[in-house]
Amino acid sequence: MWMLHAVVYTYDQGVTVLSLLRTWRLTTQKLSVQISGLRCLNETSTMFGRESMSEVQSTGQSASVSVGTAARTSLSIRRLAGRIGAQVEGVELSPTLDQSTFEAIEKALYTHKVLFFRGQGHLDDASQEGFARRFGETVAHPTVPSHAGSADLLDLDSVHGARANSWHTDITFVDAYPKLSILRAITIPPVGGDTVWANTAAAYERLPEPLRAFADHARAIHTNAYDYASSHAEADDTQLKRYREVFISKVYETEHPVVSVHPVTGERTLVLGHFVQRFQGLSAQDSASLLQVLHEHITRLENTVRWQWAEGDVAIWDNRATQHYAINDFGDSRRVVRRATVKGDVPVGIDGKRSVALKTPA
Repeated sequence: MWMLHAVVYTYDQGVTVLSLLRTWRLTTQKLSVQISGLRCLNETSTMFGRESMSEVQSTGQSASVSVGTAARTSLSIRRLAGRIGAQVEGVELSPTLDQSTFEAIEKALYTHKVLFFRGQGHLDDASQEGFARRFGETVAHPTVPSHAGSADLLDLDSVHGARANSWHTDITFVDAYPKLSILRAITIPPVGGDTVWANTAAAYERLPEPLRAFADHARAIHTNAYDYASSHAEADDTQLKRYREVFISKVYETEHPVVSVHPVTGERTLVLGHFVQRFQGLSAQDSASLLQVLHEHITRLENTVRWQWAEGDVAIWDNRATQHYAINDFGDSRRVVRRATVKGDVPVGIDGKRSVALKTPA
């Protein structure tokens, strides 16, 4: 089957560098790519091969991508950090976003791991959920009730103790944790309240060989009944009460491979974060020491991007290739964000073994 796409990239320097005319011919295992008369053959069994995934990253600090046919939309995708994060301009997110623009956003997401959109104040709860459903089935939080009037939105209001100031990947205490999350800023404090994301694929690639050998074969037990007080050293009584009464009202426990194979990109990613209780076969003390070492590799500044929120902003992240941390530095100011999550699949380790749910409430 032959498909034709025209893409134009324009950089910050104001120079139009190239026009790409791509022709894809899909076979069972091969992707033949023709770019301006040059051919390269790339083996792939995923949606995007490694070469195509790195293409936008190698094009400089900013690119304008023209998509669509009848009604063309010009997307500006600007990288924010060396290994993760990009800001997207020139689009108004909605449930009815045209397919070409949606596909461009989806591809950019798997390339950059987290995307940021300013000026999306037109979105309300219903349209945020509707847009999220373009990526797949939305799911509610397993223990925290959904926001009133919504199907699955999670309302994170600092007044009620919602301050996620600890590194984590969303909801890894279940086996098929979300594949992506979409966060919308409702009320933002005048100072503080930024969020930081880390690229767990980049972290894995740069692990020293002995640590990588351990991670490749290790499995970790994740649970929502983790040591919250230790992970949130500055938690106040409201946060602790919310954790006890709501977050662990039902207890889940799941065994995940420490290294999973991303089902879209084929990258190897580290599945860790504050829901990890211990490594299979190791004591709690040894597990804590090893987890700290791996955690420091994941959260190295070179692997991160930090976003300063404004009301109306939207962030979308690949939950299978990132961790994030909401900085609790805004005192008594109020911070309200609402999150939609899209159903994921059960992770698979490099040995082909899937995650296993160990404890699921009846």
